[in-house]
Amino acid sequence: MRLSIVIPTLNETTGIEQNIQRAWKLRPHEVVVSDGQSQDGTGDLARSAGATVVTSARGRGRQLNAGARVATGDVLLFLHADCWLESPAASQIELALRDEAVVGGAFRQRIDHDRPVFRWLEWGNSLRVRWRRMPYGDQGIFVRRSAFEAVGGFAEVRLMEDVLLMREFRLRRWRIELLPGPIHVDPRRWLKHGAVRQTLRNWMLLAGLRLGISPDRLAEHYFSP
Repeated sequence: MRLSIVIPTLNETTGIEQNIQRAWKLRPHEVVVSDGQSQDGTGDLARSAGATVVTSARGRGRQLNAGARVATGDVLLFLHADCWLESPAASQIELALRDEAVVGGAFRQRIDHDRPVFRWLEWGNSLRVRWRRMPYGDQGIFVRRSAFEAVGGFAEVRLMEDVLLMREFRLRRWRIELLPGPIHVDPRRWLKHGAVRQTLRNWMLLAGLRLGISPDRLAEHYFSP
């Protein structure tokens, strides 16, 4: 397995070096940072941590695709900038992909906060993957390059590129696996908006997508102050 890790960034100087160093502990072939024209020196910090840096137009879907184009691995692991995996994750991926029917998957989460509500969120997010085959990007999506390219990569949208990718996999009845990980997730967005409110926002986005509202239009509301 030749593993490439792709991390999209936008003004992520806090923690990006440490998370790239953690990514290297997975012993990937390369770590690619796809930077959305940060204004705070994120790209320079990423280079100093040993990552290959590509500059892209902003938008997570666009950035992830730009990183994937530069990456040379036959397995792609997409990590959000505020997430990191423990070192056994690479061997978990390799073991899962020994089954040729498996095209990819994601990881069980560990939200790095002690509040009990986060244990419920972790449980619910794992249930979503097992029941609906729908991991989100903050669960560390990995995929065979051949499958990723077969569906045309991520939709180049500002939001919900992960959901749209998994929809393509489900349409083809491709198999994904939920691996034990864990993937550690920064709780910052839940702490900022409140755990319940943030979860409701996510559900409303999904409902809007099902109603046919475009992801970019949904993003206007999601990212509004």
